Amino acid sequence: MNGTDLLRIVDAMHREKNIPKDVIFEGIEAALQLATEKHYGEEEDVAISINRETGEIHAQKGEQSIDPAELGRIAAQSAKQVMIQKIREAECNAIFDEYAAMKGDLVHGTVQRFEGGAATVTVGKSEAILPRGEQIPGETHHVGERIKAVILEVRKVGHRVKIILSRTHPDFVRRLFENEIPEIADRTIEVKAIAREAGYRTKIAVSSIDTKVDCVGACVGVRGSRIKNIVDELGGERIDIVRWNDSLQVMIPNALQPAQVEEVFLYPRLGRAIVLVKEDQLSLAIGRRGQNVRLASKLVGWDIEIMTHDELNEGIEKAENWFHQVPNVTDEMVEAFIVDGFLSYDDLTFLEPAQLAELAGVTEEQAEEMIAFAEEAAERVEEETRLHREAEAEARANAPPEEAAQPSGSPTAASLFATDGPRAPAEHKPTLESLFGPDTPAEPEEPLSAQQVFGEAPPAVPEEDKEESPEKE
Repeated sequence: MNGTDLLRIVDAMHREKNIPKDVIFEGIEAALQLATEKHYGEEEDVAISINRETGEIHAQKGEQSIDPAELGRIAAQSAKQVMIQKIREAECNAIFDEYAAMKGDLVHGTVQRFEGGAATVTVGKSEAILPRGEQIPGETHHVGERIKAVILEVRKVGHRVKIILSRTHPDFVRRLFENEIPEIADRTIEVKAIAREAGYRTKIAVSSIDTKVDCVGACVGVRGSRIKNIVDELGGERIDIVRWNDSLQVMIPNALQPAQVEEVFLYPRLGRAIVLVKEDQLSLAIGRRGQNVRLASKLVGWDIEIMTHDELNEGIEKAENWFHQVPNVTDEMVEAFIVDGFLSYDDLTFLEPAQLAELAGVTEEQAEEMIAFAEEAAERVEEETRLHREAEAEARANAPPEEAAQPSGSPTAASLFATDGPRAPAEHKPTLESLFGPDTPAEPEEPLSAQQVFGEAPPAVPEEDKEESPEKE
């Protein structure tokens, strides 16, 4: 092979497999080096080099020049194997580097086949895998279909690169918004946080750096033209767009929309927020199977508990009764616990002895004793609660049909607390006003949802809370 042919082959491999030319030349040199050593013996001083400009091969054994064509068939076969291995390794590294840099980016691909529920997708010149667990629940794909997904993970498996795609990751929604909404792509509007349960509902918090640009309106578009494309790509998944606010007193009510919130109490030590709502807003704030409050908690990064005023007062009474049973505790400690948001034995077990000692003003030994008591009591309360629920379930199962059909009422936050302990003296019971004060949070800004834009019925009341109306004859 002359130098011109070698340069043409190297150039073709470089374009086709995206391998640097130097890597290809080094692979050929290594292959020729091995073939020459096999032919003459490894003890010989052999040097192989290829001119990068002309493609000419220079082979020397000591001071003597060698013609590679004289090495023989066996040496040539060894050189071929080495060259193929080097090129495969270089190709694997090139693919890995290319797609590792694209991690989290949106890609388009074509479904080629299915294996055990997982779809093999052609992305560019490579194959990627869309596992069943990364597909949106309820959606189906077919061979030849063009799909969008984000690159979730890239890893090497032997001499191959495994590319994992996802359509359930929150970044998938983020990239779709960047594609459909120019203001997000040019950073005029920023996506602050996303909480998603794929196939069901997504909450996305946005803010604008330009006061003239309405971040929520820009994301929805004229008559929902922008958000409609995203909803269609997600198979009808519900999307709530909320306005971001750095103040949790405003952000938490925004995140809980469409429910109306009365008050928000923050407890930084526990990372918890207690949100008070009216009785008719309780099920709406919690959402179907707790979805609304769960997504709101993910969006703001705090644990959110939804309660009515009566449930909070009942919880405070029970917490006061329980905490008076803890060893070494005083009335002042009980009030300090409740003011800091501790409403159960479990809450005390989250603290380290040093933290509890600082909060309660006791020694670490006394704090350890208090935590040990709280752990045992928490297990006892949990067991009592479990037995109580089993008894209720058994009673409903054995009730007459007309009684069993009666709704037993939605579970409340107060029902999470177990049976009452001995009541404390009335003068020690803290009131709601004395603990939290009369201040109320600022009114939340009401976001627009895709459903409201499309003209569908606004989600004022969840389906499960609507009473069935009798059919007209």
